[in-house]
Amino acid sequence: MRIVVADDDAQVREALIEVLEAAAGLTVVAEVDSADAAIAACGRLRPEAAVLDVRMPGGGAAAARGIRAVSSGTRLVAFSAYDEASSRREMSEAGVDAYVAKGERSSRLIAVVRELTAESTGER
Repeated sequence: MRIVVADDDAQVREALIEVLEAAAGLTVVAEVDSADAAIAACGRLRPEAAVLDVRMPGGGAAAARGIRAVSSGTRLVAFSAYDEASSRREMSEAGVDAYVAKGERSSRLIAVVRELTAESTGER
């Protein structure tokens, strides 16, 4: 499963990549730091999933809407330190498939990515 990681914090991106690539079958194909870069990467690469920071430059919701327009098959996971109802609602309305708080275990993120991509490929 090919994944795009979008977060403006380089340390968070590095940690995400490390966690995701340590899991069998997951490969990060691009790392970006803004909504515009996430949209471009997903449009070009058409990954199975993208992990989006909610509050990166340009906004996670804008990234989600843009990715939906250029790569409708990409499953979207919001990843945020802000686990509040308004953020969850905004991301859901923008087309995000799942929301994972940054404080949750890394195994939760991996499970969510796997579940979403299995749903989209019919491998459940």
